Amino acid sequence: MPDNVILRISNVSKSFGAIRALRGVDFELRRGEIHALAGENGAGKSTLMNVIDGILRPDSGEIIWDGKPVRISSPTKAQKLGIGFVHQEIALCPDVSVAENIFMATTNISRSFLMDYKGLEAKARDVFRQLSDIDPSVLVRDLSISNQQLVEIAKALTLDCKVLILDEPTAALTETEAQVLFGIMRRLADSGIAIIYISHRMVEIFDNCDRVTVFRDGQYITTRNVAEIEPGDVVNAMVGRKIENLYPDKQTPEETSQDVILEVQGLTQAPRFRDVSFQLRKGEILGIAGLIGSGRSEIVKGICRLGGDVTGEVRLNGRQLTLKHYQDSIDAGMVYLSEDRKGDGIFLDMPIAANVSALKLDQVASNLGMIQSDLEYSQAASLGDRLNLKCGHLSDPVSSLSGGNQQKVAIAKMLSVSPKLIFLDEPTRGVDVGAKAEIHRILRDLARNGVGIVMISSELPELIGVSDRVLVVREGRISGEVAGEMMTEENIMHLASGLDAQELTA
Repeated sequence: MPDNVILRISNVSKSFGAIRALRGVDFELRRGEIHALAGENGAGKSTLMNVIDGILRPDSGEIIWDGKPVRISSPTKAQKLGIGFVHQEIALCPDVSVAENIFMATTNISRSFLMDYKGLEAKARDVFRQLSDIDPSVLVRDLSISNQQLVEIAKALTLDCKVLILDEPTAALTETEAQVLFGIMRRLADSGIAIIYISHRMVEIFDNCDRVTVFRDGQYITTRNVAEIEPGDVVNAMVGRKIENLYPDKQTPEETSQDVILEVQGLTQAPRFRDVSFQLRKGEILGIAGLIGSGRSEIVKGICRLGGDVTGEVRLNGRQLTLKHYQDSIDAGMVYLSEDRKGDGIFLDMPIAANVSALKLDQVASNLGMIQSDLEYSQAASLGDRLNLKCGHLSDPVSSLSGGNQQKVAIAKMLSVSPKLIFLDEPTRGVDVGAKAEIHRILRDLARNGVGIVMISSELPELIGVSDRVLVVREGRISGEVAGEMMTEENIMHLASGLDAQELTA
């Protein structure tokens, strides 16, 4: 093996029952490179990373580390070799401090009777000096999702890594935080650390990576230098077909309606947001943009009464609503799909059918309050067909599905109550490009069938590609609106940054 190769995977296979997650895959990682790993959800990327990290053992094949065959039997063995893994799903202890989370592994092996909290916090501050201004003494549960992601990255940076695996590390980061991370990645690579970077975002891969390897259906497809391939070629290799339209056609002038589905007036919950007013018209998809921390999610949660008491008026199809709890919102026909899919959107260990019915159990219950399995499965099957859900059996746990299909289950759960309006917060976060296109189509079909759609997204190309109008939120207020030719990334960021709306350009 050449001296510059730190890790080689040769003919590795892994099956889970009848499902072949990896089919004789090969992979090579060089010292000092940032190597992107691309593929749809279910392609085998995470399975391979779990093999490399010792979480899973391969059924066959060979792992060669620094020129020598090795058996990585556990994450502890992987760490001793010099492998650090930042998982996509946040796995922190919420009830202890940031500093304790970062140094938990070293604290566990310490023989000291007393915890040196001040020392841990000082060391944590040194780590965060290159990442973000996070107080190491605060409890993790009090941090935003984006800051929790930075804590996960900080944990990995404290290890003496030779290989660092980053699985969708920017999914919950602001653009500024992401750029800081990219700078750190390049400095680590320049120091000789090899980085495996998993992302569905082509821009990130082509701006920051040296090579890209594509997996599809558990098989190795190709490895290319980023400088020698186009983003469209990577996408086509990922899906095995050419995706013509990532975004469906927007509302036509003939479809435009003045009928108002949702009207919000003077919505306030200080200091989170103040005097928020807007309308959603029939047939349109309304996007909401804003930097993380701007209050965009809080506004939507406030409308649905998921974030405490608010003042102001909410009208649905012309009728003023009196809402005190989220159940009141559901009963009125308004539902909210959380950005934290696995925390708030679905129950991973429960069957698919039980997830779909969970929002309103009385629809599938008998007069005595017992769940009727035939009704539950019929409802899940109908909605699954509507959303093109790909699964084995409706009795399977949701954890058995790919990220895109997990998101479809979450959407089916919303549709189970026949809503008049759906708020979707980051509906395609962590979802591959093929599933994204499907979800975008589903949202447009719902809008055309009269369901109100309000979508929050941090991906500006997605907001622009899917939405008919975009509201921009800054510091808890709507700073402006863009539509048509004015709906550009520059104008959205212009409004999100607090610049004068009069300076927008077409």
